[in-house]
Parts: sequence; C-alpha cells; structure tokens
Amino acid sequence: MLEWFARNWFISLLIINYVVALSAAFFLLRNNQNPRKTLSSLLFLVAFPFIGLVIYYFFGLEYRKSKIFKRKDINSHDLIKKWNDRLFISDKELEDFDDDFLEDRVKMVKLLRHNDSAPLTRRNDLTLLINGKKTFESIFKDLDQATDHIHLEYFIIQDDVIGNKIIDKLVGAAQRGVEVKLIYDSVGSNLSGKARRRMRAVGIELNSFMPVIFSNFTRKANYRNHRKIIVIDGHIGYLGGVNISDDYVNTGERGKMYWRDTHLRIEGHAVKSLQSQWLLNWFFVSKNDNLPIKESYFPEIDENIGAAVQIAASGPDTDWANIMEAIFSAITTAEHSIRITTPYFIPNEAILTALKSASRSGIDVHILVPETGDSWAARYASRSYFEEILRSGARVSWYCKGMLHAKTMVVDDKFATVGTSNMDYRSFDINFEINALIYDDDIAQQLNVQFEKDLESSQEIILDRWAERSKVDKFKESFCRLWAPLL
Repeated sequence: MLEWFARNWFISLLIINYVVALSAAFFLLRNNQNPRKTLSSLLFLVAFPFIGLVIYYFFGLEYRKSKIFKRKDINSHDLIKKWNDRLFISDKELEDFDDDFLEDRVKMVKLLRHNDSAPLTRRNDLTLLINGKKTFESIFKDLDQATDHIHLEYFIIQDDVIGNKIIDKLVGAAQRGVEVKLIYDSVGSNLSGKARRRMRAVGIELNSFMPVIFSNFTRKANYRNHRKIIVIDGHIGYLGGVNISDDYVNTGERGKMYWRDTHLRIEGHAVKSLQSQWLLNWFFVSKNDNLPIKESYFPEIDENIGAAVQIAASGPDTDWANIMEAIFSAITTAEHSIRITTPYFIPNEAILTALKSASRSGIDVHILVPETGDSWAARYASRSYFEEILRSGARVSWYCKGMLHAKTMVVDDKFATVGTSNMDYRSFDINFEINALIYDDDIAQQLNVQFEKDLESSQEIILDRWAERSKVDKFKESFCRLWAPLL
C-alpha cells in the first residue's frame, strides 16, 4: 500500500485533498451559512484542488459565535452598565420622539438597541471631516489637549510620515502622564519594531489584533479589525474611513493617488458607546476580561441637546449583523432619496433587493463608487451589479479623481451613517466594523453637499452604453462575482 502511494504520489495527494475537502464541505453544510457563500466555497473546494483548501482556510471559515470570538458582555462591568442604563431611552420616550427628530426611524433605534445594547444618545456635537488633512489636523489638536487617557483602535497604522507624527503626539502625551493604549490590526498595520519599542519605552500599551506571521501573504485573511477609533478623555471620539497612513494625505506627491475620505469627530455621550466597544476589543487582545475600568473612562458630560447618534458595531463576535441590518432598515424605510458613497459595492441579496425595490417604488437612489479603486477583483465584482441596479431605475456614478474611500449613506436628507463599513460581504459578515448612525438634518445636509461636490469629479454610468461593454469585461465581472461572498 505504501509503495503504491509512493509511486502515485500526485494521486495520493489528490485523494488526501478531497478527503479534507469533504470534511470542510460537511462543516459548511452543517453550519447553515449564507447559501451563496456556501456554494462559492464548495465550488472552489471541488474545482480547484489544493488551492481551494487554501481559499477556504483564509476566506471560507466562519467563526461567528465560536469560542475564538466568545462574546464579552459589555454589561458585565458595573461601570459600563451604569452608563448604558443612564443613556438608554425607554420605549415610551422613543415613541414620543416619533413626531420630533426620529419620525419613522424609531424601529431602527429599537433594532440596534435590542441587537447590541446600543443606546440612542442625544447630546452630541458632531464635526464632519473631509479627507485626511482636516482629519489629522483635528486629531493632532485633540491629542495635544488630552489630560487623562487616549484609546486608539486602527486597521492601518504605519510608521511613515503621518504615522510618526501621530506617534510623536502619543509619546508626548504619555510623557506628561496621559494613559495611552493602542490596538492595531496585525494584517493591515505595518509598525516597525523600532516604533513599537519607542512607544513602550514611555509606557504606552499596545496590542496587535489576531497576530499573524506572514501579514503580506494574509492580506485578505478573514476576521480583521477594520475599525478606526480614537477616544480622548472619554468625551471626544473619532471614527470613519481615514487610517493612519501617508496614503490618506493628499500631498500632491508624484505617483500618489488622490484619496477622498470622510471621518467624524464626536463630542458628547455617543463617545461612551465608542469607549465600550473599544474596551471589548482591549479585553480581547489583552486576553483579560477583568482589567480595571477607571471612572474617568466615562466622565460626566454637560453637553447641550445636540445631534442624536447611535453607535452600531458588528463583527464575528456579535450575534447579529448589526450594521447591515441598520442599513437595510434605513433603505426599506426611505421615502424619497438614498445617497450611498462606498469604495466597494458588493451587496448581499438583502441589500441588493432593498435597493432595487426602493428604486422601482420611485425613490431616488444614487450610488457613488470609485472608477478604479485599489482592488482588481473587487472592482470587477462591483461592476457586475451595475446593470441590474441601473435597470431598476437607480443611478450609479464613477468617481474619477482618485480613490474614493468614504463610507457614508444619507436617507431622506434626515438620516445618515458615517463609519468604517463598506457596502460589501466582508464588512457585513466578517470584519470588525463600527458606524455612527446619525439622526440629524444638519449632518445629512453636509453629506449631501459633499456628495454633489464629489459628483463634479464623477461620471454617471448610462445603462445603454454600459450594456454594450465588451464580452471580456463581462466575463471578468462574472468571474469576480463568484468570489463576491469571499472577497
């Protein structure tokens, strides 16, 4: 027997491959995942020996609700529970708001509150930050004024020019006695040993999220921490699309792609929700659920009545796809307009059906995506959805000036969301993401103004001309769409 295997080593490996593949297929079927994702995974397991197993390992495994991401209850800590209880608004109070600022968004508020204990907060001063320059200027100013703590959580932090400026600010804060803690994603970030040693030397605590050995090889590995969060002294917070990298600063340097992004500064009670979500991941990366929580993490805030904000967080540790469900709810309750800006438009069936139904019912749906983007596969996968979206009556435009990385949506000029979640499978189901849901006319109007400004650098896709694109392009789109649930 062993001699036969030695003489027929390739067939032997093939047999082993399919034995393992059958085990994986059994796991996929038993796990009752999304049918399209299951079929895509099964296709590659069967059609591509060896390679299919690698693809499945990095893209197909589903850890939601597993021991790896055991949910850490934010209410298990008395201090967090106390602030959540104080921030929660009763069902009766929500109904009273129905004719005020929430109108028909009450169901969305309840949805997130029941899904993820996400309270609606009303006392928030919001500042919309367009592109990296304004974002970093604002962050630098707030870091310089920090007095108690600075908590950061980033998908990408590089020790390049802008990264070292941030590190300088963090080191300076630590030297004047401010507590500084940093979570960085092991795959997305590229912090040198020198930079890490420099921070640790002044007392900065930093932990990598799910460390990997070969980060370049696992560039698209599953379950990455795609969030961008800063919490300063418990009452100032940041989230949005801007990572800490020179790529996000438009210096005009030759060969550098123009980067269009949107970030949000929050001052007020919603920062407490950001703080809670940051603490959850800090417990996870430090492997300690019993770390002390200082009173100063949740300070008293005497803000005047301001914008209403709800923080939606999702990831493989949550029981529900919170951000996707919130977006779905916003789309299905829209009355006259939906404006979406996203770098990757690879919607699941629920979002795709909701958008097409909204458009066919007379709602003005307009989707803005980058013309080229930074991923060949994602670009063609996105384009595969254009024709059916256009045929439903929706509008799609290409941003031609550079990389459009903003992740925003405005519905009916009254509701908006800004955050880290793309309009794709990976953000909805796999990565750790965080968005601010904003019930405020002023922010919605500011985002609408920016949307119109972005359209000045865009080209609308016309259905008749789009339908005449080459067969080669259509094949690329169809091929990449097969990968859509795995991208």
